[in-house]
Amino acid sequence: MEDKPHSGQPCTAVTPQNEDCLGHLIHTNQLTTKEQYMELNISFNALEMLVQVLEYPKVCARNRLNATREVDPVALPNCQLIKGIETGSEDIDILPNGLAFISSGLKYPGLKSFAPDKPGEIFLMDLNEKKPKASELRISRGFDLGSFTPHGISTYIDKDDTVYLFVVNHPHQKSTVELFKFMEEDNSLVHLKTIRHDLLTSVNDVVAVGPDSFYATNDHYFSDFILMFLEMYLGLTWSNVVYYSPKEVKEVAAGFYSANGINISPDKKYIYIADIFDHNVHVMEKHADWNLTHVKTLQLDTLADNLSVDPDTGDIWTGCHPNGMKLFFDDPDNPPASEVLRIQNILAEQPTVTRVYAENGSVLQGTSVATVYNRKLLIGTVFHRALYCEL
Repeated sequence: MEDKPHSGQPCTAVTPQNEDCLGHLIHTNQLTTKEQYMELNISFNALEMLVQVLEYPKVCARNRLNATREVDPVALPNCQLIKGIETGSEDIDILPNGLAFISSGLKYPGLKSFAPDKPGEIFLMDLNEKKPKASELRISRGFDLGSFTPHGISTYIDKDDTVYLFVVNHPHQKSTVELFKFMEEDNSLVHLKTIRHDLLTSVNDVVAVGPDSFYATNDHYFSDFILMFLEMYLGLTWSNVVYYSPKEVKEVAAGFYSANGINISPDKKYIYIADIFDHNVHVMEKHADWNLTHVKTLQLDTLADNLSVDPDTGDIWTGCHPNGMKLFFDDPDNPPASEVLRIQNILAEQPTVTRVYAENGSVLQGTSVATVYNRKLLIGTVFHRALYCEL
């Protein structure tokens, strides 16, 4: 990294900072020999190095969070807040027929919640309506709604047109993937099974590739909040991507600061992964054995969260956090801002990245997703509200 703090001098050198201290001690006759002089100078340098060792992770952590960035506003003219969504809209997935699923009510370590005791919900919007409204989907009996904390979501349409909804869940601070079947006739979800595995430790998002198979991102190696914080603070690249099916579960990509949003190209050849703390999107080629190989990385100047793919154009839309520090440090007078990017031709040598929407948090706080259907844009947030725009 270009901004690594360093002294640029060997640990036994007499640094300018130390000379003033040494000069004072010699002047007051507290140092009388060259050996004492050098010994104390080494001590000063050792202390300086210790301070730098302790300070370096802090500087890097602030860089990963984009702690000093302020966002320049980019307005959209035809937008309105979606009624009924008050406690987050962390991820959104839209079916080809215009039905949009919205996860709401995430409780995530270190982030605020406007309703910490309220169970999570899945909302549905029909974007074919002239004035779309969000309605809560009823979930079948037997599912533990009390501990429902939905995070990333993904849909899969089977050959018989059955719609499956995969939902990342965090019951009691654990990670599971809940599999539902969508019943369109009565707008309900039938819970089919709960998926747990030792490799699904800190799941953030999933992309379905079959009726019971998916890729999942683990945003941290650890699941304990203190260890998660240390992992981020120290800049450990232990985050990964896992492929899951009933027959095989394996790690298919690793070495991320924090693998977050994940999605698939319209031709099913590539997997896109957002590393939120490394400010980039990775393109991975998907192979017949479900393994992934790295193709390229697109560097951004913001913290990309969830990724959505326009099935018609292949464009990637992402909700972003311009300044991640504001997301974790709750200040009502300085809320986390919102930003939406559109990435066109990501496989090209020079993809086109457009800031479609940005504002300082007065409307939306902590944007996590953006997705389009028929020139209609939905923008979701980690814990705040949701926005509907006509492009």
